[in-house]
Amino acid sequence: MSIFVSVADLNCLNFVNSYEFETSVRWVVNSTLNPSPCRPDSLANLTEDGTLPQVPASGCEGESNLSMWIYVLLGNVLRGIGETPVQPLGISYIDDFATEENAALYVGCVQTISVVGPVFGYLLGSLCAKIYVDIGFVKMETITITPSDSRWVGAWWLGYLIAGVITLLSAIPFWFLPRSLPVSRPEVPEKCTPEQTSFIKGSPLLKHKYSADEHTSFIEMAKDFIPTLRTLLAHPVYLVYLCVTIIQLNSLIGMVTYKPKYIEQHFRQSASKANFLMGVINIPAVALGMFSGGLLMKRLKLNIMGAAKFAFGTSLIGYILSLFFFAMSCENAKVAGVTLSYDNIEKISYDKHPLFTDCNSKCVCSSSDWDPVCGENGITYVSPCLAGCTTSAGSGKNTVFSNCSCVGVAGNYTASTGHCPQKDDCDRMFPYFLALSVITSFIISLGGTPGYMLLIRCIKPQLKSLALGFHALATRTLAGIPAPIYFGAIIDTTCLKWGQKRCGGIGACRIYNTTAYRLYLHIFSVTPGSST
Repeated sequence: MSIFVSVADLNCLNFVNSYEFETSVRWVVNSTLNPSPCRPDSLANLTEDGTLPQVPASGCEGESNLSMWIYVLLGNVLRGIGETPVQPLGISYIDDFATEENAALYVGCVQTISVVGPVFGYLLGSLCAKIYVDIGFVKMETITITPSDSRWVGAWWLGYLIAGVITLLSAIPFWFLPRSLPVSRPEVPEKCTPEQTSFIKGSPLLKHKYSADEHTSFIEMAKDFIPTLRTLLAHPVYLVYLCVTIIQLNSLIGMVTYKPKYIEQHFRQSASKANFLMGVINIPAVALGMFSGGLLMKRLKLNIMGAAKFAFGTSLIGYILSLFFFAMSCENAKVAGVTLSYDNIEKISYDKHPLFTDCNSKCVCSSSDWDPVCGENGITYVSPCLAGCTTSAGSGKNTVFSNCSCVGVAGNYTASTGHCPQKDDCDRMFPYFLALSVITSFIISLGGTPGYMLLIRCIKPQLKSLALGFHALATRTLAGIPAPIYFGAIIDTTCLKWGQKRCGGIGACRIYNTTAYRLYLHIFSVTPGSST
């Protein structure tokens, strides 16, 4: 199913132009003459606001008609259809045919295995993020940026291709499964335990209307669906658990989606390293917590009330620990005209700073370009032109700009390509952030399996499959879809400098207000969880 997505992604690469990024650096072979990044104002036509006119790139006329994202959407729809029955029906079968004391352990194992997949996904994403998006289509020696640059785009399509092939191969054994699974114990009438009876009040066990061997038409089943669903949603424990899960998953999915970018922006790590750390540290802690939760439930022989108290206690401890993330702050990168004023390069502020000043007044620069250079004074400038650099030497990543009037008063200071390395308390804070993330993830996930067993045991056995299926549908629809959207919209409000698309329009954010990013991300992650 993922193969469908991968073919679409490869088609995108074939029919859409190669990725282009703004840069003043050129790859020059056997030449010592480099163009000056600072163009005199007499050689350029200015717009009314004093900036360079924006000329649309060639080939933009037909680009808007390409809707390759539809193929990606359809591929994910097919993938969802294939994976949906696995969890609800598989867990329901385990609970039906396993002993009561072992069911929690087995469910914990299934949930742990389902979390192992994202571990390899993050590791694969880390590998692909190191590879340039147009690998095989461009000469890599001509690429003048590195994976740590915000303009770098990794080979995102390669992960779909590899995952699609693996998914296709893993589907082959399903063709050899028998039509029906053997019953591991004699069929006896399903009975509720005394504790289950207290949760399922005033409703005797439903009789199976349709036997397993009887062929029932879709219309007959559809007629009974709405009344059965109404009965399920009328159960107060199930409804409360469903609402709590949706709220918690909104918090969890939003955090997991944007945590790699948070690590990248706040702690100035590359996208590849951020994905790698999520894969080898954070996600394994979640898997271990789910497995340990099932094991503890078996060892402690927790009943329904015990499982509910255990899940509540772990969630409470986890969210209290999450409050410490607010104290783990780092100073924003020092970028002249964005986080610093050209007149005062010592103090970071988020006021609106002008990009044009006296030191670059003789240059005609574009305010929309993002081509950062590091000055000898340790300050990053948006572009060599805005740094007032008049000459350059070398080529590619080894280009050095000189006579940068904004870097020094004498005008003889140089600048190199890329951001300036920031050595501050973030280097010492980052390991503590990772440690707290691991501990918090482990403690919160400890209550995952007991909470899931609460869901299974509090409903009628005949409604178990429907309850698990509707739970999966509700959480994916009301948490999996909206959470990344509104988290992304909130985080976008903290952007300080937007890039520009090749054909015009706002592109990706180049630098964020990391203080606001940290507060918004953790406020919207902790608040929903603490309300449960």
